[in-house]
Amino acid sequence: QVQLVESGGGLVQPGGSLRLSCAASGFTSNDYAIGWFRQAPGKEREGVSCISSSSVGINWYAGSVRGRFSVSRDKAKNTVYLQMNSLKPEDTAVYYCAADPDPEEYGSKWEYEYWGQGTQVTVSS
Repeated sequence: QVQLVESGGGLVQPGGSLRLSCAASGFTSNDYAIGWFRQAPGKEREGVSCISSSSVGINWYAGSVRGRFSVSRDKAKNTVYLQMNSLKPEDTAVYYCAADPDPEEYGSKWEYEYWGQGTQVTVSS
């Protein structure tokens, strides 16, 4: 049974940092692209970042987060991380991780088969 569980969300002040985790079970995440998405109230779910399967070796970032966010993978823990630095109020959203063997477009929610339940990130003073 494929399962993705996000954790690490919370309340942080502008300029602060958080690290989100996406723990995978039921499959080897190393063989999948793991994407990070976010959805703010009243807005569409948007792609934030993606780490491709290890065989492809690509990290993708949306323009709004490039240089501030960093995605990585711990193969031994079957877990993918999203390090978020220099957070802004506009980063406030529910963050989801998703998995797919071979998405054609890393930032498209339609390309991913498996989803986690999400974790809330709130950036506010």
